[in-house]
Amino acid sequence: MERRDFIKHTTALSAGFFIAKDLLARDDRPVYGHGHMRYRMDKNWSKADAQKNPVNDCHEMVQDAQGRILLLTNETKNNVLIYNKSGKLLDTWGHDFPGAHGLTIVNENGSEFLFITDTVKHQVYKTTLEGRILMTIDVPLETGVYHKAEEFVPTETTVDTNGDFFIADGYGAQYITHYDKDGKLKGFFGGKGEGDEHLDNAHGIVIDRRHKTPTLLITDRTRNCFKRFSLDGQLQEIIKLPGACVCRPVIKGDYLYAAVLRSPDLGHENTGFVTILNKNNKVVSNIGGTEPVYQNGVLQPMAQAEKIFLNPHDVCVDNDENLYVAQWASGKVYPYKFTRV
Repeated sequence: MERRDFIKHTTALSAGFFIAKDLLARDDRPVYGHGHMRYRMDKNWSKADAQKNPVNDCHEMVQDAQGRILLLTNETKNNVLIYNKSGKLLDTWGHDFPGAHGLTIVNENGSEFLFITDTVKHQVYKTTLEGRILMTIDVPLETGVYHKAEEFVPTETTVDTNGDFFIADGYGAQYITHYDKDGKLKGFFGGKGEGDEHLDNAHGIVIDRRHKTPTLLITDRTRNCFKRFSLDGQLQEIIKLPGACVCRPVIKGDYLYAAVLRSPDLGHENTGFVTILNKNNKVVSNIGGTEPVYQNGVLQPMAQAEKIFLNPHDVCVDNDENLYVAQWASGKVYPYKFTRV
């Protein structure tokens, strides 16, 4: 073969190789979301065996400092499932939380701990990452607003830098209770009622540090909004999210992420999506939902647009800004992963 023909032949082979490589690397899965917050979905992210490690309701998820993803389910064969980011199951633990609902992770002087709320046992637990219980919080009878354990149905916690923590009684009397690091009650506010300072389905709570002064963002799911309170319980702002029965607020960087359980109200099952807000409380993307539209600065009602979810319950954002979405009452499915594009 002459040198000129050899070069032409080699060039053609190389071009074919790179074209084939590009075709193999191409991801043709649909992209969900809007603007610059768009994602590809992997419904088969979890590599767990449903026969060995079943889930019931996949309630909440967090990522630890090792990069592992921790899932909380109310399946007592394994309440906590621990994954790597590729979906490989690394470990499981927990058989004593039939109402496992809220999962919060906190770093205290380099060591990480979990707060787990149990809606069946009417308690909140602080545990190690391996599941050893360090503290148990019972119904706060000392408030005078509770008279029996059944009135206290905690759904979420959030922890301050000094170790103080707040519990949202989202399925009970709707109060927010404030404790010091040792579990001593410091105060309470909210409660069920009609005024804006009251709450209805206070499903989630987080301390928002994106602005100069830390505040509490609390879910008012029945009213389609988040409410911002000072740390001492004074209402400061209502973030209206028409059409969105939001679950807990999850903050990562400048953004707030939330699973929308149902839309437009809790009576419409299998209508969920995921919403993302920026630092200024503007919805910038809906995964599986309608594109956010503002008219004269007012957000118009949102709704499910694509049935990729049934009843999403939580969003975990990993250190690569990928999302993991856990679902409630959705056929015992494992979480889905959404890779940022």
